[in-house]
Amino acid sequence: MKANFHTHTVWCDGADSPEAMITAAMDKGFDVLGFSSHSSYPDDEACTVPADRLAAYFDEVRSLARKYKGRIAVMCGVEADYIPGSTDPDRKRYAPFSPDYIIGSVHYVVAPDGARVPVDHSPGLLADGVAAHFGGDVEAFLKAYFAQEREMAARFDFDVVGHPDLCRKFNARNPYFDESSPWYQRELALTADAIAASGKIVEVNTGAISRGWLDDAYPSGPFRAMLRERGVKFILSSDSHAAASLDCAFDRFGKEEEYVTLWKRRTS
Repeated sequence: MKANFHTHTVWCDGADSPEAMITAAMDKGFDVLGFSSHSSYPDDEACTVPADRLAAYFDEVRSLARKYKGRIAVMCGVEADYIPGSTDPDRKRYAPFSPDYIIGSVHYVVAPDGARVPVDHSPGLLADGVAAHFGGDVEAFLKAYFAQEREMAARFDFDVVGHPDLCRKFNARNPYFDESSPWYQRELALTADAIAASGKIVEVNTGAISRGWLDDAYPSGPFRAMLRERGVKFILSSDSHAAASLDCAFDRFGKEEEYVTLWKRRTS
């Protein structure tokens, strides 16, 4: 079964409409397409569906699901941010919309002074945030990032942990830490333990490849190995923001893992 559950459209920061993504998915041979617009409900952050438009987003996608029924299965979820003190990916929070699934992700690290440091907007914003709010201490920033990931996995009821080492996005082209460092490997191991204990699925996310930042998926190969050793299950996702990248590197990463499917999980 060819499926993608991490898909963005013009409802948030994507380039194409939901219907354009559906028709492209059919052309590419997909059996299932899941939409996962960015959300920080009930708050509004950059690149998210406005809180007062979230119901309309679900309505549009579900209308398209009915239109294309029998040709492709269309699901509607969210990629929900975890920002401590503001918003989280818990199912109770999104209950009014009855999402088919929820991806929980960390895009902002809350610093000790309360500031929100963006993880993946740009190398410049990341560097400025670490300098201004972590005293330039990259190790402290990354430890805060993974602590937030672990807290999210442990505390909240959702389905998929999104790109759990998103902090690597700029590290190949704009190196700012050593991924082989013992302290970093310890953070990965602790995070793998927390995710395994939570029973959640992790996505193998090819989005950084399609956008030219990495030649690897999230999580990294070593991180995937840690998760696999602990019995964590994976789904394959493209984190696509445009129709052309819906199956980016699926031929490569589809051969590396055994994947579960949210379609079976939700309809069984």
